[in-house]
Amino acid sequence: MPKKNKVKFNICNVHYALQNIAEDGAVTFGTPVAMPGAVSLALDANGEPSNFYADGYAYYTISNNMGYDGDLELAMVPEQFRTEVLKEELDSNKVLVENANVETANFALLFEFDGDVRKIRHVLYNCAASRPSIESATNEDEIEVQTETLALTATPLANGYVKAKTGDDTTDAVYQNWYKTVYLPTAEEESSAEPAVQSVSAAKSTTTTAAKTTATTKEV
Repeated sequence: MPKKNKVKFNICNVHYALQNIAEDGAVTFGTPVAMPGAVSLALDANGEPSNFYADGYAYYTISNNMGYDGDLELAMVPEQFRTEVLKEELDSNKVLVENANVETANFALLFEFDGDVRKIRHVLYNCAASRPSIESATNEDEIEVQTETLALTATPLANGYVKAKTGDDTTDAVYQNWYKTVYLPTAEEESSAEPAVQSVSAAKSTTTTAAKTTATTKEV
């Protein structure tokens, strides 16, 4: 049996992947893009269970998973994230221009925590980010690095999925490809269902061929 993590520490390998929604509501994601310089990530669960009371007691508990709210602190927000997600525009002089009339884009956020045995990899599917604050300070005896913080909101997709993370027994193929494409359980189920459909079609074809052969033999 493989060893399991006892502790976790250190955030690293942060990526984002732009979210695309087709006319039929199907959700897909672009190729994950690295966001170097992660300092910290703090996300609080949003939404708590509530009780429905009847017959004098808590008759039914209503689940209320509204995702997560929190902050992602970076050394600097990458320019590519600013243009693709925050929708800042590069003009002809390659100057970043912020436009209040443009809506920001949703994205998946991928990241990992170090573990004593294996890194734990995560993905939040439906994230939105607000603009970072503008702040700095004068140098004193020592130079203090000024970081930038994105306020994040991660809400459920239409199908209810909020996040996913690798476990103790996650297959090596999924683990190694975590930052190549965004892992989606629905995609896995659909791909595994396709061979079964093909097998059913093949079986029908074989049965039809056998029936025709039998009929020809009888006629002869």
